[in-house]
Amino acid sequence: MKKVLFLALAAASFSFTACESKKEEAVEQQADNVEASGEAKADAMEDKADAVRDSADAKADKMEDAADKMAPATETPAEEVKK
Repeated sequence: MKKVLFLALAAASFSFTACESKKEEAVEQQADNVEASGEAKADAMEDKADAVRDSADAKADKMEDAADKMAPATETPAEEVKK
């Protein structure tokens, strides 16, 4: 009988320790909210960084295209300059 009572008491104590208090749940929810907010900010910053990169790439491409369309430089060989 003592063993049964002891096991029942042990099972009951484990069930109480497994339950979280409302205060603990609220704090964990706040922590989850802070984490989600941080992730959202990081995602927004990554999107801005991607936009800056894309803009710089587009500008560089335009500059390279303009350089390709320029008339080729004429180089005069050194021998012709001496004449």
